[in-house]
Amino acid sequence: MEPFKIHILGCGSALPTLKHNASSQVLEIRGKMFMIDCGEGTQLQLRRSHIHFTRISAVFISHLHGDHCFGLIGMISTFGMLGRTQPLHVYAPKEMEPLLKLQLEIFCDGLEYDVVFHAVNPNEQSVIYEDRSLTVETIPLEHRIPCCGYLFREKESLPHINREMLDFYDIPLSQVNNIKLGAGWKTADGQEVANSKLVIPADPPRSYAYCSDTRFIPDLSKRVENVSTLYHESTYSSENENRARMFWHSTARQAATVAKNANVGKLLLGHFSARYDDESGILNEARQVFPNSFLTNEGLTFDV
Repeated sequence: MEPFKIHILGCGSALPTLKHNASSQVLEIRGKMFMIDCGEGTQLQLRRSHIHFTRISAVFISHLHGDHCFGLIGMISTFGMLGRTQPLHVYAPKEMEPLLKLQLEIFCDGLEYDVVFHAVNPNEQSVIYEDRSLTVETIPLEHRIPCCGYLFREKESLPHINREMLDFYDIPLSQVNNIKLGAGWKTADGQEVANSKLVIPADPPRSYAYCSDTRFIPDLSKRVENVSTLYHESTYSSENENRARMFWHSTARQAATVAKNANVGKLLLGHFSARYDDESGILNEARQVFPNSFLTNEGLTFDV
């Protein structure tokens, strides 16, 4: 099975701490690298995680709060100093385009690669990226400013070849693609071999939903239903639910409720408030509702 991993670069919230970095993740999907959010210090976290800068092809920004985007221009500048030549695609709310353009003009004059901006509408769920193996769509969230999450879905892949059966029936390798596409085989003595004997079913498609920042949305579970892994902000525990409501954030219990109602495979918790020296209470609260919950932390990698 091709890798589908989440590298956690930062899982803190807006107030800087010595424990957590601002929000950022890198998704490794079938040999491609995508970044979600780029808070201050992200490029240092890339170094610590031994992720090659040149492999990141696109950055997806959820909203224009600094802890989710202040690191972008610094990283773009560093890419230039490293001799990057391939384009970097930036997906973000449209309000970021003039700001990014001005920063590029002031700080990155003479950049030898293109920064391609793609405006996204945080208020609608739509596919904004697609290639042969993957789609990415926006997830409308509810925060103090326009904000969206991102849903990464693998496309269904072709079945695997059953090599033992190919050898048994002496089928030439030139027929592999035809068999993957559904063809059977006819032996030299006229025996018809069904395609089902020659292939092993494909791995089920995997999916990852990133939801930060947002207040609790009861209907969000419908948008992320059955995803393999859900990241949902859990800035507070329930004892601070009033603060969560005031600042348009979620509690761990609310994040776990979304996960449970959506029947997801795994829940990742993050965007922790600086008031917590120990997030074990957040984890315990979530697991009371959805047992397969995990705390994110800088340097951790999760399989989807």
